[in-house]
Amino acid sequence: MTDSQQGMSESRNGWVIGGVATAAVLIAAGAAVAVAPNWAGTDGAPAATSPSASPSPSASTSPTAAPDFDYTATPADNTEQVNPIAVPVVRAENAVIDSVALRAADGGEPVEGTLSEDDSVWTASERLAFGTDYEFEFVLADANGNTVSESQGFTTVMPANEADAATYPLDGSTVGTGQPIEINFSEPVINRDEVESAITITGSSGQTGAFHWLSDTTVRYRAEEFWAPNSTITVDMQLFGVDYGNQMIGNFDDQMTINTHNTRLAVVDNETKTMDVYIDGALERSFPITLGTEDWPSTIGYHVVMEQYESTKFTAESIGLEPGDDAYYEPTVVNHASRISNGGAFVHEALPDAQVALGNFNVSHGCIGMSPEGAKYFYDTFGPGDVVEVRNTGYGPMFIWDGFGDWNTPWSEYSTQP
Repeated sequence: MTDSQQGMSESRNGWVIGGVATAAVLIAAGAAVAVAPNWAGTDGAPAATSPSASPSPSASTSPTAAPDFDYTATPADNTEQVNPIAVPVVRAENAVIDSVALRAADGGEPVEGTLSEDDSVWTASERLAFGTDYEFEFVLADANGNTVSESQGFTTVMPANEADAATYPLDGSTVGTGQPIEINFSEPVINRDEVESAITITGSSGQTGAFHWLSDTTVRYRAEEFWAPNSTITVDMQLFGVDYGNQMIGNFDDQMTINTHNTRLAVVDNETKTMDVYIDGALERSFPITLGTEDWPSTIGYHVVMEQYESTKFTAESIGLEPGDDAYYEPTVVNHASRISNGGAFVHEALPDAQVALGNFNVSHGCIGMSPEGAKYFYDTFGPGDVVEVRNTGYGPMFIWDGFGDWNTPWSEYSTQP
């Protein structure tokens, strides 16, 4: 071992390399595109690089090396904004790799890597971190025992370029068969196809579905028909290193499961002013109801239960009314309220003076009013993801964005969004 190797430790069995002699970053060679290992998710495609312009890797001969010591290394020396999914690689020509040390400039454990059988290629087998200055040192040797040490550095994408995402329902949730899957991204997604390709959603029932973007930050996913009852849906997101666009890079992978329970459907008909409750397709109960007036009609179509409150306060201001308006009402506490739209539609216990309207005429601001018994039954039986179908109000269907109105969008339109 030469003096330049002092302080470096090496292991040819497994190649978990430690010990960097100095913290210097020297001008060294160019870089070469490497083949990513399985964890990079590239299936042998070239490793991802910076989302912004970075120097193209190219082979060069070290000025300090012996004439036959050629090598390539990637990322190239002094490269900035390296995508953390990029796979660091050293390739030796007319030489073998004696040792490699790749670690953060501020210390810590070295990045693990593997050496090829002929000792000519070292490939990192561990992911890089965001916003980190890395130092890359390696020693090459020829058949005559001559060695040379080289060092170079690069910097990964800064934390300001990280992009996260949150998914609903939460991992492990049990929901109704009408629950779409919603993913909200922390940054706008410009490269929608690339992001969709990194997300795999499968159901134990064998159902397949489609993505539908509500905005640049929100995407939904559902099957053509309601999810099968008592099934498991798996959401596998491999978003680490995925380029969202605008130099934003995904910073995580995650896998989650969502379960469905049995089928629960409430059919509300304005013509009969009744709610018929079907459990697993069989009629279970019927209740008289009141719906929205002509000025405040209830939307038709499928509505999905979003959240529930044993009691909550309704305010006229929440639906755009002000004191003095004809339809204004004072803040009112209601019992057994189940939200079915963002716009303020609930299934709930009708106020005492509205009980006379049940089964006879409409008095609400778009909600479904029920008797105390009916509202409690619905509250106890239905939950997030269960479905309420409203018919014959003479008004249009609930919009997709007003809660989970996904099922009111025809499949041909839902599944072929540009």
